[in-house]
Order: sequence, then C-alpha cells, then structure tokens
Amino acid sequence: MNEGVAIAAATAADLAVEFRSMASDVTLRIVDPGATAIVQVAQAQAIVERVAATCTRFDPDSDLMRANAAGRGWQVVAPECFEALQEAHRAHVTTGGLFDPRVLAVLTAYGYDASLPFEGRSVHLPTASTPEPRRPRRPWKPRFDAERSAVRVGREPIDLGGIGKGLAVRWAAQQLRGAGSAALVEAGGDLMAVGAGPEGSGWMVGVESPSGSGDPAAVLRVTDRACATSSTRVRTWRAGERTVHHLIDPRTGRSAESSLVSVTVVGADPALSEVWSKSLFVVGKAGIRAAADEHGLAALWIDADGHVGVSRAMRPYVAWQVSRV
Repeated sequence: MNEGVAIAAATAADLAVEFRSMASDVTLRIVDPGATAIVQVAQAQAIVERVAATCTRFDPDSDLMRANAAGRGWQVVAPECFEALQEAHRAHVTTGGLFDPRVLAVLTAYGYDASLPFEGRSVHLPTASTPEPRRPRRPWKPRFDAERSAVRVGREPIDLGGIGKGLAVRWAAQQLRGAGSAALVEAGGDLMAVGAGPEGSGWMVGVESPSGSGDPAAVLRVTDRACATSSTRVRTWRAGERTVHHLIDPRTGRSAESSLVSVTVVGADPALSEVWSKSLFVVGKAGIRAAADEHGLAALWIDADGHVGVSRAMRPYVAWQVSRV
C-alpha cells in the first residue's frame, strides 16, 4: 500500500489506468468519464513518463544528469526538466533552505546510486561510505535562460526525485480536468484529488501506518486538494555500519535525525505539498507543530514512538485518526 492512498472503491463506470513510473505505482482514475477521457488519460500518462525520463538521476543521459555534468556551464534541457529545476529553486527559497535538491552526492555516498528494490526488503550496502557532516552551505543560486531552455545548476549535483514526482502529479491532474465528474492522480505517497470524488462528498485518503500493514493511522477527506507523504518506512537501508534513509537534512548533509517516521501534508498543489512534507520532516518532532502552524500548513505526522499529531490547518480534513499506532 502506498504511503497516502485514496481508499474509495472504483466502480464499473470509472476509467482507471495503472502503470509503473518514477519507482512508484501510478494510478490515473476518472469518475463518470466523458467522451474524451481515454485520450486525456493517455496524455496524462505521457506527461508522467516524460517527467520520469527527463528528470531521473538514474540515467546518465537524462536531461537532469546532463545538467549536473555541466555544473557551472550552460546546458539545454527539455521543458519538463527546465520547469522542474525552476520549481525546485522556488521551493528552496520558500522553505528558507529546508528543501535543498543538492543532495545527490550524499545519496550516492550512501550507496543509493541506482534504483534499488526497497519495497518489502532489507537493503544492505556494505561498501557505501557515510559522509561527515558539513557546514551549512550557501543558498542555491542556479541560473536560467528561458529563451534557450538552458540551465546552470552549479557545482553540486541535483536530485529532483520528490519534487519531480509531485510535478508529474500536478501536470497529469491538469490534463485530466474535465475528463469526468472527478479525477485522481496517485503516485506513491503523492496524489491530486480533483473534484468531490466518486460519492460527491470528497475523496477519502488513508495515511498509512509506519508498519505498512493493518488499518491506516488516519483517513482524510479532500476535495480539489493534493496530499503528499514523506516517510522512512520504505527507503531505509544500511550504509556500511549506519542505518540511513533518503530524507537528507541539508543543514548536516546526513539523513535527517528528526524522531519522526512520516509527515503528510495536504495543500493546493502536489509539488509544494511534497516539498513541505520533506521540509517538516527535517524540522523534526520538536519543531514540527510550530513550523506547520507558522506557515499555515495542513500537516499530520507520526513520531518514532507511534504518536500521531496534527496541525491546526489539518483538522478540517481529518475524517478520523488514531492517537497512537
């Protein structure tokens, strides 16, 4: 089960397409599909696959990796990659540096330099190194030439994994608008719920328990909202003698030590919700409530002891929750 998943059952009248992309199971679903729904779904799938192809770090010939190789030099990239890099920079500024895509060197040092079979498995990378903490770096200041679709990302390589997936969900959902009475795009822990769902009262979204089994920790009711979850349940592994995960604290250059196991954010946009779910995870248990309330974020989190917390802005979306898992 994905970290944040729509739990309403599909009906025979729905149109649903499932495929694998961006290391996630992707679902495109239309409620009461219209005459153009099949075409729109095909176009939405194509968008997701273009983002996956141009923004992946696992293909040395992708647009992102060519930009990383160019470093301080200009590199022409596909429109999807260009816009993703622009969005990543905006997110970096918006979060005050809590979101920083310059984490590829750390992930590679941890041994996460290929798409690994984390799902349901214990991954051990005995030859991986564990980087020493580094001082807080300067703000990321890439350069963009919109006329040429060219970028200069800087000397430190970029990872667009999370925000790239959020953008793919955003663009696919835009493509599905008007295809039926409601639509859903879901990719791993990220989704965009368009319209009021199959019953007209909102999409019901389950927030997975950290164990990955049993009842969800909470159920959210959303209409025209995105939902993104950042969690260490799946992508945690052994790097040398250390247990690490993919959520990197840019202030230390290491896996975040936040006493949290998952953070879910509901918002208007899946990419920004994805960004804030990671940023709040980095903030950690001690500061997450204050940070979420300060920014008006609808957030739900589960700490390492199993306690479930919610921000003020999240309460209207909670259909039910447990206090501890």
